[in-house]
Amino acid sequence: MNGWVQAGLIAAVVVAVVIRRLRGEPLNARDLFAPPVILTGLGVWALARRHGLGAADYGWIAAGAALGVALGAARGATIRVYEREGVLWQRYTGRTFLVAALSLAVMAGFAALAGHFGLAADARPAQLSIGLGFLGEALVVGGRGLASGTPFAPERRASSPLDRLHR
Repeated sequence: MNGWVQAGLIAAVVVAVVIRRLRGEPLNARDLFAPPVILTGLGVWALARRHGLGAADYGWIAAGAALGVALGAARGATIRVYEREGVLWQRYTGRTFLVAALSLAVMAGFAALAGHFGLAADARPAQLSIGLGFLGEALVVGGRGLASGTPFAPERRASSPLDRLHR
């Protein structure tokens, strides 16, 4: 897949998720877990295409993965999870964006450090980092939702992806 096309697709997924969650949206399992699974899968696929990685490279990748999930979990702790119309909803807050900005800075520093120690840039797929961050967020938000005792929202089928943004 062309790098620009792939970057555009990743950006579209991230923007769509952020817009929906900023406005507030019903919390259902598919919307919570599909973006991180898709992005993480793309990242693993990109990483699998990279040959010649050694044990140290995989150590950096594992550390970056753990850091990404942890930073996503921190972001997830700032998301407002609440009941509306008898089901769970979620909404990003100002603190969510503050934690996201700090996370980006930490991940940029980690990437620079990894590059300094010789890990190739194509062994650090952006979609893997983003996907794992969203996964950490989803695990925390999903856990908070389960602990609340309020049911998750049922899945709604929209006629197009743009219709979903206007909910």
